[in-house]
Amino acid sequence: MTIESASTASTASQVASIGLQDFLKILTTQLSHQDPLKPMDNQEFIAQVAQFSALEQSRQMNEKIDRLLAVQSATQSVGLLGKTVDIDVAGGARSGKVSALKFSGGEPLLSILTTTGVALEGVSLSQVLGVR
Repeated sequence: MTIESASTASTASQVASIGLQDFLKILTTQLSHQDPLKPMDNQEFIAQVAQFSALEQSRQMNEKIDRLLAVQSATQSVGLLGKTVDIDVAGGARSGKVSALKFSGGEPLLSILTTTGVALEGVSLSQVLGVR
């Protein structure tokens, strides 16, 4: 069984996303500066509101998926306690038993006692090659 860590590095897209307050500011500015002789078309206005609504729902869904992946990653890591795993480390592949688990920044990190008696701390799920 191979386990891969879920990436939750979506902070760049969250920073670049437009918020509801930003949208309302743009809309108010647009309405206050429009030509009274040529008001905005109702269909165009409704289309803009619908487009923003879809964008906001998409952003919320992405946040929920990120949280779901984090929970799934945590659940997988708890299931590894006491199991023998093969891991990829700088010195090559090693085997050992998962002895402890801690979370750092929402990411589960494993403590592994190798077959040679060496304790490896801070092993991420992405380094796990297999579980026995």
